[in-house]
Amino acid sequence: MNRINYFHSLIFFNICILLSAFDFLRNNDFLILSLFLILSLGISHGALDDLKGKKLLKIFKFNSIYIFYFLYILLGLIIILTWIIFPKFLLFLFLIVASYHFGKEDSEFINLNSKNDLIYLFKGSLIVTAPLLFHKNETLKIFMDLNFDISQSFFVSNEFIYLLVSLSFLSNIIISINKDINIKSLLFMDFISVMLINFFLQPILAFTIYFCFLHSVRHSFKLSNELNNKDFIKGIKKFIIKALPLTIFTGVLFFGITVFIK
Repeated sequence: MNRINYFHSLIFFNICILLSAFDFLRNNDFLILSLFLILSLGISHGALDDLKGKKLLKIFKFNSIYIFYFLYILLGLIIILTWIIFPKFLLFLFLIVASYHFGKEDSEFINLNSKNDLIYLFKGSLIVTAPLLFHKNETLKIFMDLNFDISQSFFVSNEFIYLLVSLSFLSNIIISINKDINIKSLLFMDFISVMLINFFLQPILAFTIYFCFLHSVRHSFKLSNELNNKDFIKGIKKFIIKALPLTIFTGVLFFGITVFIK
């Protein structure tokens, strides 16, 4: 798996270099295309949440999978309600959780000997801070559109952003300690790739490229390996079969809504 992830990072790194050369990508966020990719390719890496649900049910000694589906949908509704009532608090919490999630999922395949929750948080914070570092006004406008005005906050000051970017880089170094050269190279390439696309591209497009083609692909590899840890190709095929229905459904639904709105 480490070798597969290494070549994936190498390919993604070269793609990011290639994309940075196209001027027409720099001044457009390609909002519709970005949303389509996130809601189709991106969402597929969470298409097997029911497998995690079954593991949780075993832990709590429940037998019916419908309990998981009910609680899963209920949690979504609670989040929507909380967003309506406390949008600023929830978005702030979401950014923290997202940073931890990205840091953990992107490096979970590396065998670490101890708990590294803060390391994961700092590593993944680059996904939030890189667009602020290179395109602060555009990123703050996105937050404003989400009813989250932090333009005067210390958390978007240059000093704080530089600190988090430095901590993210340091986290990669800590994770790579006592690891082979492939792991060190992988972590370095991932860091540079995220910085590159955020420097040259608009925030929405940069995030889409990272989310769909680095984060989601890597997580899909992990799920495929869980489905069949003896034959990765068979695991990939099994994952595609399981994830394809939801991927097609969300893609078609998005297309239909887009046509309807227009």
